[in-house]
Amino acid sequence: MKEADPGFLVFTGENMRLDIYRRPEQGGRYSYLAVPATRRIPEEANAIDWETMRLGVDFQETEDALTEYLIEKHTEQISAKGYAITSVKRLAEPGRLSSPR
Repeated sequence: MKEADPGFLVFTGENMRLDIYRRPEQGGRYSYLAVPATRRIPEEANAIDWETMRLGVDFQETEDALTEYLIEKHTEQISAKGYAITSVKRLAEPGRLSSPR
């Protein structure tokens, strides 16, 4: 990974180290937030009480590594916003669980 303006990340085909946070949603489900390790949760996502789930976890950025957290296109989201988050659409899918082991 390398830095890019305005402080977000550009991915280079390597592993990325992320901190994973979660918050409870209706029906016993959770939504998840992935932030590059050592970075703070961005201000626009910080109004919610996120619970720390995993810190400093290495993920492959070239695969759908965050599907267990119902996070899609994580590299694109992080590059654009500085974080990746569970889509509300994914939480509404029948039969979807959002509580990784």
